[in-house]
Amino acid sequence: MGTEYDAFAEVYDLEYGTLTLDIDFYVEQAQAAQSPVLELACGTGRVTLAIARAGIPIVGVDSSQRMLAVARDKVARLDESGKTAVRPLPVQLVQADMRDFDLVQRFGLALIPARSFLHLLDPADHVQVLKRIHQHLLPGGQLALNIFVPNLRMIAEHSTSTGQMLRYWRDSTDPESGRGVKVWESRRYDVHEQRIYQQFRYEEVDGDGTVLSTRYRGYTLCYIWPREMGHLLARCGFEIVDLYGGFDHEPFHERSSEQIWVARRV
Repeated sequence: MGTEYDAFAEVYDLEYGTLTLDIDFYVEQAQAAQSPVLELACGTGRVTLAIARAGIPIVGVDSSQRMLAVARDKVARLDESGKTAVRPLPVQLVQADMRDFDLVQRFGLALIPARSFLHLLDPADHVQVLKRIHQHLLPGGQLALNIFVPNLRMIAEHSTSTGQMLRYWRDSTDPESGRGVKVWESRRYDVHEQRIYQQFRYEEVDGDGTVLSTRYRGYTLCYIWPREMGHLLARCGFEIVDLYGGFDHEPFHERSSEQIWVARRV
């Protein structure tokens, strides 16, 4: 069965494929933990493969068949190229919803990078996932995840109909064709439900700037305040180990834009 994220499989790496800001942090967490490692919402394998290339066994779980197909293709190419010190890469990819996955293994560390926890839209889903993770961790196992800090100015600007206007976001490059891609984005915040409705338009252009193709994608996120996240973790059987404001272990403070949580199963 497909999911709404299947549609993002062919464009996901345009947005996030070259993102490396968080890689060292999550690899360090994996190296310090008892293996194997579990990653939820692993997508096309950006973090998963970095951990596997460090020689650490990892299981990546995602609900999207097409996302996992891209990840499996990457694994196959790396194994065949012989460019990694570890062959075959110690990675297993599993299609499952992170709200109800059920694996035989137990893990020393669970990860939810790239703000993927925010794709869970309701508090009941947040609790369900955290309790499921708790069940799959070894005694004393840890959970590491990051989410953004809600920005009051952006919420105010995008809570009205004007917030839905399409705005230029960034330039990217299609990894297959090498052509430029212009990315446009619109968003609307629902303050009552704590949700963000985002729409994207991807325009593939030639060297003259002529638009050759256009693709549209959209998804919904929730947003979670720091105190809420702390309560969620405590409710689901975790104690807070660290809360960082940056992937360089910067302490969390009032100007932080990221919440990077590390919590221990109790």
